[in-house]
This record gives sequence, C-alpha cells and structure tokens, in this order.
Amino acid sequence: MDVHNLAKMANQIGSFFEAYPDRKFAEGEIAGHIRKFWEPRMRSVIFDELETVKGELHPTVYAALLSLKSAH
Repeated sequence: MDVHNLAKMANQIGSFFEAYPDRKFAEGEIAGHIRKFWEPRMRSVIFDELETVKGELHPTVYAALLSLKSAH
C-alpha cells in the first residue's frame, strides 16, 4: 500500500472538512471518518510513515492523523 496515495486520500477527506470554520471540529470529523472507513491496515501504514508524508498533508489533516494515532 502506497503511503503517498493514502496521503492523497486523506487530503481529499480533509478538503471536504476544510470548509468548516472550527478547525478543531474539522480535525475531529477527519479523524472520525478515517477511523470509521479506513481499514486498520491503511491506518497502520499512514501512522508508520506519518513523518514521511507530513509535507504532503494539509495541516488540519496532519493534526487529525496525529490525534488519531495517539488514540490508536
């Protein structure tokens, strides 16, 4: 599974929630979507390579993934 493709997918999710005016709420919604709809293997790959793709991720998406990883 390509981590760069996963980063692109995460950013697509983030693009939808970026319209929300409350950044913390958007982070929670992004994290919730990834937790509910991504299979565990997908989450493990992006968590393991999070620092590698940090520069590819929207800041809100990165923050959501960090919070999800710490809860993982």
